[in-house]
Amino acid sequence: MPPLTDEDRIDWLRLSRSENVGPVAFRRLLARFGSAGAALAALPDLARSGGLRRPIAVAPRAAAEAELAALDRIGGRLLALPDPDYPPLLREISDAPPVLCALGRVDLLHRPAAAIVGARNASVHGGRFAHRLAADLVAAGVVVVSGFARGIDAAAHAGAGAAHTVAVMAGGADVIYPRENRSLWEAIRAEGCVVSEMPPGTEPQARHFPRRNRIVSGLARGVVVVEATPRSGSLITARLAGEQGREVMAVPGFPADPRSGGTNALIKDGATLVESAEDVISAIAPRRTPAQGSLPGFAEAEAPPVPARLIAAPESAVERRERLLESLTSAPLPVDVALRECQLSAAEGAVALLELELAGRIERLPGQMIARIPG
Repeated sequence: MPPLTDEDRIDWLRLSRSENVGPVAFRRLLARFGSAGAALAALPDLARSGGLRRPIAVAPRAAAEAELAALDRIGGRLLALPDPDYPPLLREISDAPPVLCALGRVDLLHRPAAAIVGARNASVHGGRFAHRLAADLVAAGVVVVSGFARGIDAAAHAGAGAAHTVAVMAGGADVIYPRENRSLWEAIRAEGCVVSEMPPGTEPQARHFPRRNRIVSGLARGVVVVEATPRSGSLITARLAGEQGREVMAVPGFPADPRSGGTNALIKDGATLVESAEDVISAIAPRRTPAQGSLPGFAEAEAPPVPARLIAAPESAVERRERLLESLTSAPLPVDVALRECQLSAAEGAVALLELELAGRIERLPGQMIARIPG
């Protein structure tokens, strides 16, 4: 894909910030219409076809320009999927952010990396182990990625040292959460790298954290879970890592400690047991980072072009779309299962899912899952 012009970059940002346009919908729109500008023009009709009874909110040019100016004021950069500086491993995943806000050293995004995640209410031993593991990985030439949460995440960032770590924020790259990590954020901002798919100034909300987790795992060759309860968000990161083809690793813990329930279960399910940095390095060594400037996985992840005869949404397409919607509930379901149950082909499903998503009637979730939005 050719480099983006300044005008293209505005269009990419506008499309990615428009209502109901998630990462998967973005790629499908780009594949279908050929450019972000053409996709922007088509959004109103597509959303109307999907059942949206009011005009879809298309991000205005002024808002995109204001976001770029805000990013520039804090010394950040906007990395789009075709840019050579976009993280090559992250580009491989099917729901990679179309645009990424980055502060600091983007070269760290191209170096071999491992993610360390775990409990927010970490034990003393867990925090110390994460700190030491991160330091040992950095000594071996591995960058440490984590989600900047309190507990294990913060210990991993601190152990790696600001110059060798990437912090993935749930809100804007400039929004420090939790507040007690301010000095850590300032150090990473100055010497390491801070990234987010959200616009500057965005306060983190609960729904942002699972989206952040897919970036944490997507940037790394493998994910190490140090401590986690059976319902921990860290297990979401581990699941996403497995779906992305990353190595899933876990540190065993004392069975009586609830914070060991999740990690011990991962090991039972086949995760690599980690006792030292050598275990991590051995697990991730076979993977190779794609060459800088290439676009591996980008073309493959794009949806096949939709036949022009389907764009007008004839009656048969309307029926297929409504049948698909009726088959869904608020409980997440894999996309391929939903299409198979409705006896829809990939092309038919692509049209129906795109229109329903743009209309705000379904939600795409990490791990290629979809759910119906009540209402």
